[in-house]
Amino acid sequence: MVNIIETPVQVAQQRERELPPRESREVVFDVSGLTVSYGGNPALRDVSLEVYKNFVTAFIGPSGCGKSTFIRCFNRMNDLIPSAAVEGTILYHGQDLYGPQVDAVEVRKRIGMVFQKPNPFPKSIHANVAFGPRVLGMTDDLDGRVERALQQAALWDEVKDRLDESALSLSGGQQQRLCIARCLAVEPDVLLMDEPASALDPISTTRIEDLMHELKREYTIVIVTHNMQQAARIADMTAFFSVQVDDGKRSGVLVEYDATPTIFTKPADKRTEDYVTGRFG
Repeated sequence: MVNIIETPVQVAQQRERELPPRESREVVFDVSGLTVSYGGNPALRDVSLEVYKNFVTAFIGPSGCGKSTFIRCFNRMNDLIPSAAVEGTILYHGQDLYGPQVDAVEVRKRIGMVFQKPNPFPKSIHANVAFGPRVLGMTDDLDGRVERALQQAALWDEVKDRLDESALSLSGGQQQRLCIARCLAVEPDVLLMDEPASALDPISTTRIEDLMHELKREYTIVIVTHNMQQAARIADMTAFFSVQVDDGKRSGVLVEYDATPTIFTKPADKRTEDYVTGRFG
């Protein structure tokens, strides 16, 4: 059960993480000098960091600091916004994600995304999970693929006898796990999660968090969350973003990025300390 009394700092203090040394970590995303603008106004400025394989990496910070903008850069979702412009570099396993030869559809197959609110299609449970594989021509053993994805999403036992029922008949927490299964069905490398539990009750939130712990054995997970306790519980690395005002214009900046216990118990920047202790934001 999620403990709503302990502070994020207390939660982080209780979790000892034995992270591999930096030199032995495999870099999945290498971000350098990333700036994202909408209509010429920077929403996020000059971000540089690395995201590591089989880690859960959390982005925290106040509203409007560019967290969602940033996570959407990893699977080129911002391409779908006409006024968006991305400068800088994101290397994915060493390849420039925004290079001219890169197919954005292939990027989104390899880098799946789960959104804040569950968004199942108005189809059956089976059809939801099978949708991506069908579109991508991955139709070999489709029923087996659907079953494996639902098992990975810890949903199979709850829905195995009702696969032909509407996905909209599921509870909110089940719908979110279904959306995770829909991502997993196309065998991605990375899961992006933008506030995946913010619309869920504490029990469903705990299931999603437990699921992330299991999934990071096979996948790299990047999550945006406003819930600092959640970041303290699940993340291996945490990036704190804040808002900077220049000439009256607000933009997001990366303040600090480090192992999660360090961010919550020994932050290097006063702004981080003020945020995680509740004195700001």
